[in-house]
Amino acid sequence: MADLKNLEARIERLERIIAAREDIDSIRELKYKYFRCLDTKRWNELAECFTEDAVTSYSDGKYQFQGVSAIIEFLSGALGQTQITFHHGHHPEIELTSETTARGTWALEDYLVDCKRNRGERAAAFYQDEYAKVNGKWKIKSTGYRHVFQERWDRGESKSLKLTANMHASSEKQG
Repeated sequence: MADLKNLEARIERLERIIAAREDIDSIRELKYKYFRCLDTKRWNELAECFTEDAVTSYSDGKYQFQGVSAIIEFLSGALGQTQITFHHGHHPEIELTSETTARGTWALEDYLVDCKRNRGERAAAFYQDEYAKVNGKWKIKSTGYRHVFQERWDRGESKSLKLTANMHASSEKQG
């Protein structure tokens, strides 16, 4: 009988470990979707990543918003058609704090081309996130980042620099 109880306890422990791994994988996929939708300007799909009452604190707290509508309005305005971005999220540290809450830290590396001002930008930062499981799906409840560094340059100063592809421009605008 002791062997059966021991086996049941081990199975229960393994089930908890598997469930935790599945939750962590789901949170990783959520953040990957966040970055992809941000860069491809899929605003409706990006909105699905957030809880309705989500809050943000972007750029060292310079841009703070509450509610998914305000967040998407800001992002779609700030990263409109003349901004090309590419965000990389690395080295996630995800901690499940309950069955329906978690927090995470992500290293960010991003690159921006401002086609309107012909400016480039590169930055590194650390995201601090909080997540909530809503109706069985993980969502971002809070997100924001603090820069490690940020640099900008005038792309026109490099005469040979030419943008040869831009997924957000029509084919006749690409050279």
